Amino acid sequence: MAKHSQAEFVAALFDPQRAMPAGVTAARGAADAVRLAVYRNNVLVSLTKALAQRFPVSARLVGQEFFQMMARAFVDVEKPTSPLIFAYGEGFPEFIETFEPADSLPYLADVARIERAWTNAYHAADAEPLATVDLAGIDADRLYDLALAPHPAAALIRSINPAGSIWAAHQGEELALLRHSGSETVLVVRPNMEVGVHIVPQRDATFAMAVLAGKSLGVAAALAAEANAEFDFGAALVGLAELGAFSTVLQPQESLQS
Repeated sequence: MAKHSQAEFVAALFDPQRAMPAGVTAARGAADAVRLAVYRNNVLVSLTKALAQRFPVSARLVGQEFFQMMARAFVDVEKPTSPLIFAYGEGFPEFIETFEPADSLPYLADVARIERAWTNAYHAADAEPLATVDLAGIDADRLYDLALAPHPAAALIRSINPAGSIWAAHQGEELALLRHSGSETVLVVRPNMEVGVHIVPQRDATFAMAVLAGKSLGVAAALAAEANAEFDFGAALVGLAELGAFSTVLQPQESLQS
């Protein structure tokens, strides 16, 4: 099938108002709009199902009927860009933010971001996490000038809502009670074989965001100390390293940002 014919077929596949594209025929050589409609429905069902599998907590929060409506609306604006069906839905959390029927659930997009990060972490490249012993061997005078490369599976989600606690509350068959309603910063990692979702202590949130964005340890520590008087540089650095947030130490000239 020529490139222009492929484009016409994709357009017709996602728009039932379009005419049958030229060259698309049944086994006997005749156009068959009914078969195309069945195929179109199967594609939409498959993509909606893929979203439900990738964002199960989001689906549980809004219910099956609402989620299917939201997923169908998303399929209309974002088509698959990869043959890997599990990768579909990268833009779904941002779409949720603009989806007016979901306005009453301000935490929903951030919960979806956690779920997106979980899938991405699960399929991320393998890498040995930076061990705390590696940090302990660095001279204190040099430490503040260095930066740390994030582990390939690491991602941070900062939310004004308790998105991490909401996600965690929906991991079992029975809902767990939320302990608070404030903001949370969530670290998603996979240092070994299992994906971990961790709520970062509030006092360490600014530091974590800065370090994983490429700031030097000294700059990140200064920002964190200004944001929260309870910040403890050593405890924060060791805590993130123990969770597997980093892969390597970068020299000053290698730092992503100063």
